[in-house]
Amino acid sequence: MDKEKIRKLLIEFKKGKISQDEFIEKLKILPYIDIKFAKIDTHRTLKFGFPEVVYGKGKSFLQLKEIISKIKKIHSNVIVTKIEEDVAERIKKEFQDIIYFKEAKILTFKKEKEKGNGYVCVITGGTADISVAEEASITLEILGVKVKRIYDAGVAGLHRLLDKIEILNKAKCLIVVAGMEGALPSVVGGLVGRPVIGVPTSIGYGANFNGITPLLTMLNSCSPNVVVVNIDNGFGAAFFVYVSFFS
Repeated sequence: MDKEKIRKLLIEFKKGKISQDEFIEKLKILPYIDIKFAKIDTHRTLKFGFPEVVYGKGKSFLQLKEIISKIKKIHSNVIVTKIEEDVAERIKKEFQDIIYFKEAKILTFKKEKEKGNGYVCVITGGTADISVAEEASITLEILGVKVKRIYDAGVAGLHRLLDKIEILNKAKCLIVVAGMEGALPSVVGGLVGRPVIGVPTSIGYGANFNGITPLLTMLNSCSPNVVVVNIDNGFGAAFFVYVSFFS
């Protein structure tokens, strides 16, 4: 249920096209739909302009099918994150118009029209971090935000980042995705006067501790414009940027 649908209902009720009981019945889906194994929030569109986003990992095919069906009845789009290709292929057979972004592991029905008020720069330390970076990039593009990507520009070869300094400085915000020791967000934060969201990844050798090391490095950044989301949480970084600068 979004603002336009509620406004339309109010107009129809005011004109006598629907009764009070019908009006109340249509509002029953606020604030959530209970389908036993999941409770789907329906009021998030009113807050953010986009419905509840579904974390796909750990959910069965049948659960995902039911959740997507319910959301699709009340909104034209949906985002499902952390979806492996085999599950995505089964979902696509049920929803012919759904799109799967393999590298981002995201399912959606469409990308919104670009809002046209600036862009977000998404940077990775290495090629192995691209999956998490694409989760952020594709999420932003689905939400109508323009993205410029700078991939494989980590601290082991800073010249690959420094020659993109103009792109960095013109970005409204930057999402920096890095594994290993996770130093890249601090470096970027020291180069630009823009907000930087650090995304630690679980990419790295043993002492990376599946992302704990870069997480702690980023949390201890001395660049005051750097904030941090959880390990491998590209979606979280993207949605924070969206609601902060573009919604």
